Amino acid sequence: MRDDPDGRSAPRDDADAQLFPRWTTLAARLALVSLVALPLGVLGLLMALPYTPYVTGQTITPDQPVPFSHEHHVGGLGIECRYCHTSVEQSRFAGVPPTHTCMTCHSQLWTNAAVLEPVRRSLAEGRPIRWHRVNELPDYAYFDHSVHVRNGVGCTTCHGPVDSMPLMRQAAPLTMGWCLDCHRNPAPHLRPESEIYAGHWTPPPDQEARGAALIRHYGIRTEHLADCSVCHR
Repeated sequence: MRDDPDGRSAPRDDADAQLFPRWTTLAARLALVSLVALPLGVLGLLMALPYTPYVTGQTITPDQPVPFSHEHHVGGLGIECRYCHTSVEQSRFAGVPPTHTCMTCHSQLWTNAAVLEPVRRSLAEGRPIRWHRVNELPDYAYFDHSVHVRNGVGCTTCHGPVDSMPLMRQAAPLTMGWCLDCHRNPAPHLRPESEIYAGHWTPPPDQEARGAALIRHYGIRTEHLADCSVCHR
């Protein structure tokens, strides 16, 4: 209540009864919502982070001492994987070609090209070129190239279409879930021996039946492929 000029009492407006401006109500509600939404948002980001290229390295093209083009050498010239990666069928590692493999051709071709100066220096000094790994697994994950290529897994299944890559990049996320998807159901990814090193192999329409037949052909024991000890030893 308030007094009129003539001394009589009159009711007060609601605005006079408010201690804070009207916008403070909205601000308080937003603050309460943010107390819940902000932690959930941060938790969601932390859960998504391991699957981003920042962590997995997928689609990343690392700098190399020499800008070697698989598109030119494999797609254009038709050089097969095993010419450079000689140990892929016998070893855990595919192997990186020594300098003299490069110079097999480049002692005759592009002999004075500036881009090949690191290769010539490597040969002259007897020091290997320090290539940067493109596909790298953590130390606690065991991987064997020879087991995969001898059992129907083609190069491009994991490495992508390398014959169309001017510079090599990581094509797959290489996460545990990505590997387990194949280990739990390898049939869609298996190829005959003649197609292991094919650049642009695509599964035929009857791949389900062919894949099941290839599992028997290669003697793959699917019941143990997803065991922890297969990859963690």
